[in-house]
Amino acid sequence: MDAERILATAGVASPRVDAELLAAHVLGVERGRLPLIPLVDPASIEQLHKLVRRRATREPLQHILGWSVMGRVPLDVGPGVFIPRPETELLLEWGLRLLADVPKPVVVDLCTGSGALALGFAHERPDAVVHAVELDQRALAWARHNADARAQNGDTPIRLHSGDVTDPRLLTELDGTVHLVLCNPPYVPEGTPVPPEVADYDPHRAVFADDEGLAVIRHVVTAAARLLRPGGGVAIEHDDTHGTAVPDLLSTRKVLTSVTPHPDLTGRPRFTTAIRGLMDGFSAPR
Repeated sequence: MDAERILATAGVASPRVDAELLAAHVLGVERGRLPLIPLVDPASIEQLHKLVRRRATREPLQHILGWSVMGRVPLDVGPGVFIPRPETELLLEWGLRLLADVPKPVVVDLCTGSGALALGFAHERPDAVVHAVELDQRALAWARHNADARAQNGDTPIRLHSGDVTDPRLLTELDGTVHLVLCNPPYVPEGTPVPPEVADYDPHRAVFADDEGLAVIRHVVTAAARLLRPGGGVAIEHDDTHGTAVPDLLSTRKVLTSVTPHPDLTGRPRFTTAIRGLMDGFSAPR
């Protein structure tokens, strides 16, 4: 079976990578060790054939494998929760650099979904107090499942909250105390064509937003300005059409400074950061 050809014909964006990951999954080895496998039994070939056919229908690779990853943290994913994307790791990396010299930071992950950013940060910074907020109950169940798994693996437990970022009372007990706000919100403008993996499997309200994709982001900016302490930072992922709009939204808040747009690995606008004031000796990474 030419798995790569089948997937390419089906329009899968990365047919070779997906075929190799599926083969590694079936054989129970790391992808890089596939060339070292001399023989494959017929049962494994048949199992791989079935998984390739599923992927050819544009079922997400992560649903077939049952997991995704954020930084160095594996996350279980499936129906009912947004699949973390590699570009979101850029927010995690920025936040880790920002707080590299800050002991016991307080971090808030808004619109946490599977818990990806919150758990990725907690893994790298065991001294951090990490709060994660999610509105959708199915997604929150996935986040709770992943949080329990990470705690069992020795990571510092995160604090999960069922909440709505549009609620002005959300986490008011943390006002002015947070070192970092991270958010990968719904931001795709309604009506935008998206791949079948997104259209048919990611929850609609985890992907799309009204007001040309800015409806939720406006509330995230408001919440960040309220939650952050002086010197604290916010990083918001957004659509590549928001390269001007999101920096402008952040710039309208007088307490937020150092507004900086950031590209993804393809050079497209992907997330924007800002700092609430600056304490002596505390500077923002670019």
